[in-house]
Amino acid sequence: MNNNNYVIIGASGGIGRRLTLDLQAQGANLFLGYYSNQPPDQLLENTHYSQVDARSFEKTLKFITDAKQRLGNIDGVVSLPGAILLKSPHLVSESEFDKLVETNLKTAFSVIRAVGKLLKNSSTILMSTAAVHLGLSNHEAIVASKAGIEAMVRSASVTYARKSIRFNAIAPGLVDTPLSHNIINTPSSLEYSKKLHVTGKIGAPQDISNMIQFLLNSNNQWITGQVFTIDGGLSTTKK
Repeated sequence: MNNNNYVIIGASGGIGRRLTLDLQAQGANLFLGYYSNQPPDQLLENTHYSQVDARSFEKTLKFITDAKQRLGNIDGVVSLPGAILLKSPHLVSESEFDKLVETNLKTAFSVIRAVGKLLKNSSTILMSTAAVHLGLSNHEAIVASKAGIEAMVRSASVTYARKSIRFNAIAPGLVDTPLSHNIINTPSSLEYSKKLHVTGKIGAPQDISNMIQFLLNSNNQWITGQVFTIDGGLSTTKK
C-alpha cells in the first residue's frame, strides 16, 4: 500500500485511529475526516485532515473533492461514522431514531453517492453490525439503521462496476472502542459480553483494521458486493 491514497471518514474513533496508524506504517497517503473530535497530533504525520459532516450530501461531496485535489487519484474510501442505541422500540423517541438513521444509514449513502460521482478504480468500505445477522433484544433501532448498508453495497457494486469501484461492508461484533464503552463499562457487563463469544473475548480495533486493509488492497479486486462479519463467531456459533 506504499504511496496509495486513502480517505478515512470518522478517523478519530477507535477503529479509525488504529487504521490510520496501520496505513501510515505502510507508507500510504491519507486524507482524514472527522466530525467533532479532531484526530490527535500523533495521527497527523504525513497526512491531511478536514472536518466533515457526512450526513450532508453537499459537505461529503466537497470533502471527497478536496481529498482528490490534495492527494490525486483516490485508491480507497473507508466510512466509519456510527452510533449505538440499545433500547426497546417503545422507549425510543422519534428524535433518537432519526439521529441514529442519519448517523448510520444516511452517512453511508452520502459516501456512496460522492464516490460514485467523483471516483473510479477504487475500493469503498462501509460499516454494518453483526447484530443484523441474529436476533438480539433491544437492537431493533440499530439493526434498522445498519441493515440498509448491506443492501446498498450490493446494489452499488453493480451500479458502479463500470467505473471499477468496489463496494464492501464489514459487520463487526462488539469491539473495544469509545463508542462501545457504555455497553462494557462494568466488570460484570464486560465479562458477560466476553462469554457471548466462543473466542472468550470481545474484538479489538486491530481486528477490524486488518479486514479493512485486506479489502483496500488492489490485489483483491475480485471482491465486491460482500459483507464480512468479524465478530468472534457471535452470529454463527453457540457455546
